[in-house]
Parts: sequence; structure tokens; C-alpha cells
Amino acid sequence: MTQIPEIPAEDSSKARGKFSDPLPWIVMVTALVLDQLTKWIVIETLAVGESWPETGLLRFTHAWNTGTAFSLFQGQGDILTWVSLGAVGVLTWIYRSLESRSWVLKVAFGMQFGGAIGNIIDRIRLGHVTDFLDVGWWPVFNIADSSIVVGIGLMVFYFWFLNGNLDGKKEQSTKANTGGNETVDSEIRTTSTESKG
Repeated sequence: MTQIPEIPAEDSSKARGKFSDPLPWIVMVTALVLDQLTKWIVIETLAVGESWPETGLLRFTHAWNTGTAFSLFQGQGDILTWVSLGAVGVLTWIYRSLESRSWVLKVAFGMQFGGAIGNIIDRIRLGHVTDFLDVGWWPVFNIADSSIVVGIGLMVFYFWFLNGNLDGKKEQSTKANTGGNETVDSEIRTTSTESKG
């Protein structure tokens, strides 16, 4: 009879602790609500293809996007829905496996979750993603796209710049604490030796 390996209670409580932290959830819900609210306003006020104002560097243009962020891979909506769901699963796995609880990572993951879920809702409900932010020559995008990109940027910034510094500080504080304990231990040994003598 095969035995099912037991998950240590400590590991499962750590995982639960990561998901019970309110910051990523607050960021995710904020990004999701802003995304869905702005899309609803655009759908209600602008016809597809209509822009407000009609000219200028920054406009609000009602566009349907059947591709990925920034209008890439048009016409692949069904496949991209599954890819997006898979991406949310991968993000969940990565977030669960990370030991660090830095607020930067919490915000980054919250933004990515919120953005991904916002676009998934559009694909399932409408069959396309509603885009409306029209900046110069850049492809039309939405709050969800921005949230995902900013979240990825924060992750890159954390792992390239902050993580090493934080690890270095942890090592220094550990060495300082260990050094202090060793000094106390050596003083106790010296005192006990002298008292025996």
C-alpha cells in the first residue's frame, strides 16, 4: 500500500500565511475594479472605433482586442484565455514558493493577478478585451495591461536591485547576532573555568 507523503504543518502554515496577507489581495481587487469600471464607462460612452478627443497625443479610443496585451496575436482569443488561466496558476505557484514577504513583491503579484483576471473576465464575458488608452503611436491598451506590465517591472526591480541588498543585510544581521552569542558563550566558559580553578 502506497503511503501519501505528509506535508509538514510548518510548510502549509507558511503557504496559508502568504495567501492570508491582505496587501496582495487589496492591490488585486483595486486593479480589477479599476479595470472593469473604466472598461464599462468606455463601452457605455463610446462606440467601437470612436475616440475622445478625436485628435491629440492622449485619447480614449474604444477598441476590441482579440489578442494579447497591446494588440499582439489578434484572433487567438480562445487559446489566449487558456494561456491566461495557466499564467494565473503559474503566478500562484511562484508566489507560494517564494520565501520573501517584501511589500514590493506583494504589490507586484497583486497587480499581475488583478490585471490577468480583468482581461480573462473580458474574454469569457465578451469574447474580446476592451482597450481604450490610446497614447501616440503605441497600440491601444487598458488598465489590466498596465497593471500586468507595472507588476512585472516591480518584480524585475526587486530581484535585480533589492533582493541582493536585503539578503546582504540579513546575512550581516545574522553574523552580528551569532557573533554576539559567541562572545557571551566564551565569557560564560571563561568564568566557569576560573571558578573551577
